[in-house]
Amino acid sequence: MTDGHQRCSWAENDALMRAYHDEEWGVPQHDPRMLWEMLMLEGFQAGLAWIIILRKRAAFRKAFANFDPMKVAAFTETDVARLMSDPGIVRAQAKIRATIAGAQIYCEMAERGESFAEFCWSFTDGKPIKNPGREWIAKSPLSETISKEMKRRGFKFVGPTIVYAWMQAVGIVNDHSIGCFRREPNFYD
Repeated sequence: MTDGHQRCSWAENDALMRAYHDEEWGVPQHDPRMLWEMLMLEGFQAGLAWIIILRKRAAFRKAFANFDPMKVAAFTETDVARLMSDPGIVRAQAKIRATIAGAQIYCEMAERGESFAEFCWSFTDGKPIKNPGREWIAKSPLSETISKEMKRRGFKFVGPTIVYAWMQAVGIVNDHSIGCFRREPNFYD
């Protein structure tokens, strides 16, 4: 890239991936709806390349009511059929149903007065973990702990590898590689 920035190697060869890396990946996210959206998208990504999800992100947002958990929680079998026929998204029935169930769980948590954001960040006392620049780790003991708790609550497609990718995406862990210009920004201090 000619802008002079050194990036994590996965973000070098595609403009959409560069923008995602430079503007979003690894930035600590505290908005509960956005944390949930990213968890659901990471579930859709399972078995696929993240670039596929990024390219379909606008279609996902349209199909899933901008990932408004209250709206998605009310989806019916008609909505499942609509989503299964939508070529703009990943049409995996188990993942679609998991997203609807995930919205219902999110809403149940909110009804009990439990913030999804506080839940997500409770595992790190609200602070990002800065790892030693190992951008290719697949899971961690912490992602295993979070995965178990999410599964206990009923979430699906939240295995330790998916959870770790989500933790990286939403900035719960900083796995920008050594030398990456996004590794040392002020939001990690």
